[in-house]
Amino acid sequence: MTSITAPTAVIAEDEPVLARTLTRLLEQVWPELRIVGVADDGLRATELALELVPDVMFLDIKMPGRTGIEVAEVVADDWPADRAAPLVVFVTAYDHFAVPAFERAAVDYLLKPVTADRLQQSVARLKTRLAERAASPQAGDMAALMQRMQSLAAPEDTRSDAADRIKVIRAGVGNTVRMIPVADVICFEATEKYVNVVTQSGEALVRMSMRELIARIDSTDFIQVHRSLMVNATAILSATRDENGHYGLVMRGLERQLKVSRAFSHLFRPM
Repeated sequence: MTSITAPTAVIAEDEPVLARTLTRLLEQVWPELRIVGVADDGLRATELALELVPDVMFLDIKMPGRTGIEVAEVVADDWPADRAAPLVVFVTAYDHFAVPAFERAAVDYLLKPVTADRLQQSVARLKTRLAERAASPQAGDMAALMQRMQSLAAPEDTRSDAADRIKVIRAGVGNTVRMIPVADVICFEATEKYVNVVTQSGEALVRMSMRELIARIDSTDFIQVHRSLMVNATAILSATRDENGHYGLVMRGLERQLKVSRAFSHLFRPM
């Protein structure tokens, strides 16, 4: 359970002076908070978060290795299923980011340079959320956090345009372009730059991000089960849990099992 009397936090900030300033201000406005780790890049921030499982994360948006949004996505995907999700506060020097988007994706956002007065407001929000969560824990909140992170990072036009829906996917296989009906897709697997479209008859790549593709396909049958995996719910035959509590999906028309991350394991627990 999350501790209300001694909450913990990880700070991710690649500028040492700003990291020290935020640490000092937090010590002033929230003396009971224990800052258990400070990272100077996104990769280290991810490692510290998963190792220390803090209650709160202060994430700089622009960092080497991974952005703050990417850190939140990875942490959400690999977070222990029996621990409450960390509350995320974004810290940014760029006020051109859409404020409503940040408010949907995190408890708060702070503009640099952070002031004590503004930080005090953020701390008040965090304390309220921690108290509410202690009183009424929410299952699957890491999945919700991940989905909000991805909504925030998705291009605005793909999220708002409902007219340009894809019913048939044009996927490249060598010199051939396969025309794949969305209904025939078993799953979408994100790679570094592409999305692998898996069907019963084979696999093919599309030059599009997972966020953009999912936002545009003309179907509501696909559900997220991993940070890099969306599956066609109508093709799921069963979900099997191993000794470590991880689920594997048996899919119609696919020989291999698909891994479910801990953030989404609650989707497959018995009713």
